[in-house]
Amino acid sequence: MRAVIQRVSRARVVIDEVVKSQIGEGLLVLLGIEEMDGQEDLEWLSAKIINLRIFDDENGVMNVSVKDVDGDILLVSQFTLYASTKKGNRPSYIRAGKPEMAMPIYKKMIDQLTLEFGKTVLTGEFGADMKVELCNEGPVTIIIDTKIRE
Repeated sequence: MRAVIQRVSRARVVIDEVVKSQIGEGLLVLLGIEEMDGQEDLEWLSAKIINLRIFDDENGVMNVSVKDVDGDILLVSQFTLYASTKKGNRPSYIRAGKPEMAMPIYKKMIDQLTLEFGKTVLTGEFGADMKVELCNEGPVTIIIDTKIRE
């Protein structure tokens, strides 16, 4: 799995000019799933997202998590995180999980995050043409790949 995690003051997903989900302070997480991903990747990444200390404490130091600031999480599936641009100028998405495999894992990630976070995780819509709007605070953007884990 690959995740692009952005600390936001607000974010929302719009589908067909209708707001599907929106959050205030929290994390916008773009999630890419590949064929090799399994339960271990899901659990590790979920814990990492919930516990990342990327919000400012009372001293202005990034030292508290989204849970600590009572923020929200907006999770959006994004297969293009597995784009390969090695050959030519048209990206290849061969590593991205096919919908029949990726959708159940995406749903499990929603459940896992909700369980660990202790409150509802808002989402986009798997496979939909979405407009994602955000105000990145900092900016703070972190990329995590469960196969690299650095």
